[in-house]
Amino acid sequence: MIPDPKTDDDEIVTWWGLVIEGYLATQDRLMGEIADRLGLAPASFDILLRLVRSPDHRMPMTKLATEAALSSGGFTKVADRLVAADLICRVPSPDDRRVTFAALTDHGLDMAKKARAAAAEILRRIVLTPLGDDAAALAEAMRTLRAFNAER
Repeated sequence: MIPDPKTDDDEIVTWWGLVIEGYLATQDRLMGEIADRLGLAPASFDILLRLVRSPDHRMPMTKLATEAALSSGGFTKVADRLVAADLICRVPSPDDRRVTFAALTDHGLDMAKKARAAAAEILRRIVLTPLGDDAAALAEAMRTLRAFNAER
């Protein structure tokens, strides 16, 4: 479908505002339920999910910080808390001494799997139930926006 170039400015801005407001309300509800169930803060939850989906459940710490949109200092604080909770460990790269991996511990892998399952259950209820078949279209639309705007 070709967008109508005559769409009113206020309408376009309103559409985008609704996307942001819908995302924030849904993310707040998801993170609140994850915190209640598992005691995980949003950044910790995000890092555990990224690691559970990564090969060997590990990732270079600098890449993980970038993907999680955290500053190096902010990521170090989160990583320190995850290490203290025995959820991750720091592993030096055998190939490059400048690289340190964040890797899930056994306890971290168990918690990450629980977090992923809880998130899926919550998202089924708070996204799939109200959107139905539109959920897949929404995901595809956001994938398109990410690809289009990331290449700029």
